[in-house]
Amino acid sequence: MSELRVDEWDQMIDVNIKGVLYGIAAVLPTMREQQSGHVINLSSTSGYQVSPTSAIYAATKFAVRAISEGLRLEESSTSHIKATVIAPDLRQTELFESITSPEVQSIANQLSGKGISPYSIARAIAFAINEPDDTLVSEIMVRPTALP
Repeated sequence: MSELRVDEWDQMIDVNIKGVLYGIAAVLPTMREQQSGHVINLSSTSGYQVSPTSAIYAATKFAVRAISEGLRLEESSTSHIKATVIAPDLRQTELFESITSPEVQSIANQLSGKGISPYSIARAIAFAINEPDDTLVSEIMVRPTALP
C-alpha cells in the first residue's frame, strides 16, 4: 500500500472482484431457471491471511470468499445452486511477470519455480464438481507440499 499504485489497485478490484460478480451475473439466471448449477470461484490463500506487500490483493481474495458464501446462502434455500471457492497458494502462472513493485518482484523471484501446477488446481475443481447433488464442497485450499 505504501507505494500507492492506485491504477494497479483498480485493476485488481476489476479482475478479482468485479470479474467474479460479472461471471455470477452471467450464469445465475440460467442456473435459477434450471434449478441447478455450480459456481467455482478462485480465491487464494491470501484470502485467509494478509502478508506484507499484498494487502489489496488479499482484500480482493477475501471478497471472493464473502461473495461465494453470500451466493451459497442466498441460492441454497430456493434452488440447487452450489458455490465453491478454490484457494490455491503459490502457483505457476504469468502473474509474477506483471508485478511492477521492485520489492514484490524480488520476493517473487525468490519463489519462482516453487508453485503448484495448474493441473493440481484443476483436480481440486474436478473433485468439487463431481460431488453428488446433496453434497457441497464449499472451500478447498491447495498448497505445494514443500514450503517456499
